[in-house]
Amino acid sequence: MDYSGLVLVITFFALLLLNVPISFSIGIATAVTMLFTIDFAPAVTTVAQRLAGGVNSFVLLAIPFFVLSGLIMGRGGIAKRLIECAMALIGFLPGGLALVNVLSCTLFGAISGSAVAATSAIGSFMIPQMEKNGYDKNFATAVTCTSATTGMLIPPSNILIIYAVASGGVSIAALFVAGYLPGILVALSLMLVCAGYAKAKGYPTGARLPLSVVAEKVKAAIPSLLLIFIVIGGIIAGVFTATEAGAIAVIYSLILSVIIYKEVKLSEMSEILLKSAETTAIVMLLIGASSAMSWIMSYVNIPQAISEFLLALSDNPLLILLLINICLLVIGAFMDMTPAVLIFTPIFLPVAEALGMSPLHFGIMIVLNLSIGLVSPPVGSVLFVGCAVAKTSIEKLVRPLIPLYLAMIVVLMLVTYVPAISEFLPSVFGLG
Repeated sequence: MDYSGLVLVITFFALLLLNVPISFSIGIATAVTMLFTIDFAPAVTTVAQRLAGGVNSFVLLAIPFFVLSGLIMGRGGIAKRLIECAMALIGFLPGGLALVNVLSCTLFGAISGSAVAATSAIGSFMIPQMEKNGYDKNFATAVTCTSATTGMLIPPSNILIIYAVASGGVSIAALFVAGYLPGILVALSLMLVCAGYAKAKGYPTGARLPLSVVAEKVKAAIPSLLLIFIVIGGIIAGVFTATEAGAIAVIYSLILSVIIYKEVKLSEMSEILLKSAETTAIVMLLIGASSAMSWIMSYVNIPQAISEFLLALSDNPLLILLLINICLLVIGAFMDMTPAVLIFTPIFLPVAEALGMSPLHFGIMIVLNLSIGLVSPPVGSVLFVGCAVAKTSIEKLVRPLIPLYLAMIVVLMLVTYVPAISEFLPSVFGLG
């Protein structure tokens, strides 16, 4: 890595410190570095080509479809039915409302594919409900924020699709299936912390409902949960691709929200479509800019330099993987998941492969790691949404957040050092 690499790093972080939006910081840093590396005209042309080429992928067409289906479901009464189902199933256990919060966020995050949507939709109901029943508001908010991140691992997940592109072709179907066990482990670890915290604080438990009522609540939630089985089942069976699955998810969510639940009016669709277009545009700009940065980083040999440095530090793979995780945890605290995956996958994946880690295993590790970044101060986007919903501040969330954060770190270490957690299910379905 020569002076060009230093120009890239210094320019990028200087722009971030000046509060320049991250997509512009990435794009400007890339353009400046290219100007230092090659002539003006080729530099301008190359930036434009890489921006366009970064989003020129059939696989990425799945993202706007899943974004749209998630927005429709966010408006379609899905959250209410999932909360009622979770309440009927586990509301009577110690820390019942906290456990319901975790399960509801996990289910909604898996259906919508968005941690932010899960935090907003579930948090707007569960945080006031928990506070009303004697729970600390900041603890309730911390539970909502951390459990909402499970939707990044449990498919359909846009970030897993982005990793598939960044890694150079890991099977999306394999990634989707691989995310289930880690996502469930995160949810279970958060539930354990919630149960212990609630018992220590003496929080109340809900009443055990009759089986007939439980069956009724579960039945009401089944149409919402079916989306997961339709999308994942179709992809695994080879009936349709991830992109086609996204289109099917939109159709199914429309039928569910407009016709069956009648929670979304056709007159509201123009607003939903506009919001979907805005979100997709932001994601695609990040992807294009990050792809351009990845190219210039490879051009000036930054990945090779970092790879050689890490491998020269030690011949102990456990230590090197720990260092990679620490780096990613710091990166996730300051950078959004999409550019982080696109920029740092080409840097760390070769190191992981040199240590014997499969691209599939590494993909789950990096997504789980950066999911923790979504709830890490100072830039965790999910924390900001949770604070807005609960009308509190990040400073007040830090203390109740720590045990939940540590539980996620423990699962991250398990996923990192036990490949079977990520690779077992794909191998069962012949996708590994």
